[in-house]
Amino acid sequence: MSALPVLTSPLLDLPGIRHGFFTRQGGVSEGIHASLNVGAGSRDDPAAVTENRARAAAHMGGPLVTAYQVHSATAVVADGPWPAGPPQADAVVTATTGVVCGALAADCAPILLADPEARVVAAVHAGWQGALSGVAEAALSRMAGLGAGIDRIVAAVGPCIGPASYEVGLEYVARFTQVDRRYERFFSAGAAPDKRQFDLPAFVLMRLREAGVARCEWIGRDTCAEPGLFFSNRRAFKQGEPDYGRLLSAIVLT
Repeated sequence: MSALPVLTSPLLDLPGIRHGFFTRQGGVSEGIHASLNVGAGSRDDPAAVTENRARAAAHMGGPLVTAYQVHSATAVVADGPWPAGPPQADAVVTATTGVVCGALAADCAPILLADPEARVVAAVHAGWQGALSGVAEAALSRMAGLGAGIDRIVAAVGPCIGPASYEVGLEYVARFTQVDRRYERFFSAGAAPDKRQFDLPAFVLMRLREAGVARCEWIGRDTCAEPGLFFSNRRAFKQGEPDYGRLLSAIVLT
């Protein structure tokens, strides 16, 4: 297994399971995509992206399976590489040993989930849209369909945009409170009267806990605030960059 710098969660340090929240380090991409950009949808050299994904797969010890992410609440089950290309979905679930479930992000919240007893794992891409519409719950439902017990599942939210970096307009508050008035508590005062700071990781953790996942955590890393380690869509926009790389979060049954 080739070595790449990854972050981990102690909650997912489980027998028979390997996981990793990859940083932007250890790849071959150059320029604004340097260096471990795994996003085929970016404007990076496709050959570099292919090599980066191969390095990540080698690190995890199996074929990397990711979806065509569309900010949905759709979860799909994989028992190997997609035979006809990746489906549109934002969560990949497996009970098959050696299949590496992956989620790509560049500020959105990646969630890795595992039931070590039933041997079911999942990787989820949760931006604000997916988190609000229920992508985590969709993944949990798929996991339960493969024999997982919701009360046994543990989850970790990887590097994502933190509350200090995530300024939004009042229209975001309206979208969330139209679903549930309680969600207003995830928005704090912004720098201007018409701005708020949104706590995406706290919102995702709340949704997980309310769905029955008692053991879950955010690893506490803000993608927008650490340019040396993470790609960030928002940071790229603020700096006037034309594109940005994608980070990988992955989990596999060994």
